[in-house]
Order: sequence, then C-alpha cells, then structure tokens
Amino acid sequence: MAEALQIIEPEGGFGQDRVPDGYKLTEVGVIPKDWKTIKLGEVCDFQNGVNADAKSYGKGIRFANVLEVLTLSHLTSSDVPGLVTLRPNQLKTYLVKRGDILFNRTSETLEEIALASVYLDEEPIVFGGFVIRGRPKAPIFDPSYCGYAWRAAGVRSQIIAKGQGAVRANIGQSDLRTIVVPMPPKEEQEAIAEALSDQDALISNLEQLIEKKRAIKQGAMQELLSCERRLPGFDDEWKTTPIGECLTICHGRSQKNVQADNGAYPILASGGQIGSANHFLYDKPSVLIGRKGTIDRPQYVDRPFWTVDTLFYSQMNGANCAMFFYYVFQLIDWYRYNEASGVPSLNAQTIEKIEIKIPKPDEQIAIVKVLSELDDEIDALVARHSKARQIKTGMMESLLTGKVRLA
Repeated sequence: MAEALQIIEPEGGFGQDRVPDGYKLTEVGVIPKDWKTIKLGEVCDFQNGVNADAKSYGKGIRFANVLEVLTLSHLTSSDVPGLVTLRPNQLKTYLVKRGDILFNRTSETLEEIALASVYLDEEPIVFGGFVIRGRPKAPIFDPSYCGYAWRAAGVRSQIIAKGQGAVRANIGQSDLRTIVVPMPPKEEQEAIAEALSDQDALISNLEQLIEKKRAIKQGAMQELLSCERRLPGFDDEWKTTPIGECLTICHGRSQKNVQADNGAYPILASGGQIGSANHFLYDKPSVLIGRKGTIDRPQYVDRPFWTVDTLFYSQMNGANCAMFFYYVFQLIDWYRYNEASGVPSLNAQTIEKIEIKIPKPDEQIAIVKVLSELDDEIDALVARHSKARQIKTGMMESLLTGKVRLA
C-alpha cells in the first residue's frame, strides 16, 4: 500500500455548495484541478455479449454473465463458473482480455444497472448476452483503478439516470459512451488501486478466517453435543431423554396483549426483535424456536422479554442450562418435524417428544463455556470485518474524489 498519505483539508471543508481551492466542479463532482475527466466513449470500444443456443452451454470456454459482473468489481477466471461452446469466429468477437471492463446491461433495479467489473486474469473467457464489454482504446487507465472508480458515486449517479425500463432496468452502449469518469494521473490511479486492493485483501482474509472459525465451531458442536468428545474431568454417562423432560415449550402471546413502546423489554418474533415493551412475558434464560414460518433459527435470550404467538419460548426444568439447549437446537433438523403443508409449523408437544442425549448440568455448563468462547471469537472477527468494510467505504469516498491524495 502507498505509504505517504497527503490529507487535504481545505479551509471550510468540502461543503455541498463549496469548491475548495485547488479543486473544480465537474460532472462527477468536486475533484482536484489536476485531475481530468473523460467520456467512456473516448476510452473504450463497446460490444454486446454472445447469445448462444441452449445446447451450447455447460462445456467449452468460461463465460461471464450478469451475476459475476453485478457482484464483483474485479474479476478473475476462477470467479466465472459458466461454460459455453462457441465457433472460432465467435470466440474472437466475444473474447475478454485482461484489462477489459464488463458492464451488466440489465438488472432488477436501476441502482444495479451497468456496474463495472474489470477482468484481471490471463485466461481467455467470453461474456454473455446481458453484458457489455468495454475494451480500452489506449492504456490511459490502470485497470484495477477502473474497477473501483467506475463504481463510485459520481459515476453511478450518471449511469442510473440513463437506465430505462419499467419492469427490468436496461442500458445500452450509446448511453455508456456518454458517461463521464474522473482521470487522475496514471501514477495516482495505481496508488489508489493499490490502497483499495490492500483493504480488499484484508476484508477477504477476515472472511476466510470467519468461515474457518465457523467450521471449527460447527465441528466442536457436533462432537461435544453428541458425547463423541468429552471435556476433561467429566465421565458420567449421558442420558437419552425427551426434550420435554428437560424443558417446557411455551406459547408466545399476541402482540395485541402488550403495549409496544420504548420500554426496556424486547418483543421477539421468529426473525428477531420487532419492538420493545413496557413489561415482559418471561424473565429467565430461555431458548426460543419459531412456531410458524421461520422454524429453523433458534434464539437465546438471557434477559426479560416478550414473545409473539408465532414464537415458542422455553422454561428450563431443574438446573438445566438454557444456552446448552440453544446449541442443541441448532443441530436439530426442524423441518423434519414440520406439521403443515403450507407455512412451516411446529407443535409444542412434538418438540417435547424429540429424544436427545444430555449430560448433567455441570457438564452442560462446561460445554457452553467452550462453545460460547468460540462464538465470542467469531463475533470479534465479524466486528473487525464490518469495521474493515466501513474503512474501505470511507477510503473510496476520499481517494476516488481526491479529498485524500496519495503521494
């Protein structure tokens, strides 16, 4: 990543109606005076993608379609799962080379029309009929920079204004040619791209680490909650018993029966909290499961709460640990116990009859300690990931408008 950051903070700041000294107002917003602007039609030659017969798909060369372009600002061959068989003359026409910029020419919403995706690989691929390829006429742009800058707000607002269609949004080559993009000096483009790609690498590494930790936790749950692995100091035999001997499944109440205001107690539904109330239905640790609709997402609550009537809550029997059963509930295939042909539904008596293996309460608590520590690690990584994405958003807004200059 570029080491030297020149933070530009002109007197008075970057107000909506103010152009600071050293800056100018352009079609893409306020940018440094030494940055140029240029229309995409001057930068790229455009080509619509290939429409092949249905029997041509499934083998052949990789082809980039709308989904890849929508979701990825920077594309490699490994990101492209689709295959298509084309004739030699078609391969030549629809080839995607390193540095080409792809745009989706159709989307469900105007906000997602013509998102730029730069191809950064050497393996030849082709592109589908709902995609437009922009091939640079000259190397005046750093390809990686384009993947960021051509998705920035000042460019996106122009593209969205050009989109058309009542049911699906569409855009054509002629409209793309009119879009104005900022053009910093080439060295600065490269520095911006390097800084943002470094942040992307951090985000990607965190995502991989989160997935790894989640897999570790899932494995630990499978082993510890099945008695396959025992924690040190525990050797008592586990008991096979119906859930109903460990806890009582209770119905939530109608939301009409509670005053929903800015009270201290959450009102919970199968999807999570939907409001707050001035009094509670239950005030001890409890594991919750959907009665109707979303029946496969257990929740754990350790403070007073109110539940609506589409959500079951549980009352622990004896010294059983509510959080232990929260983890147990995550391993149950709840749709196996669905009792409705339409909206998925569970019955309290059915839940209570499900047989599980459980240890004594002290071992329950020890298992919970291990699993909750893994949850804490995952939560910390998720928070770091969220923060890294926020930082990237701020970096893009600053670097791609020249508010922060890379020297």
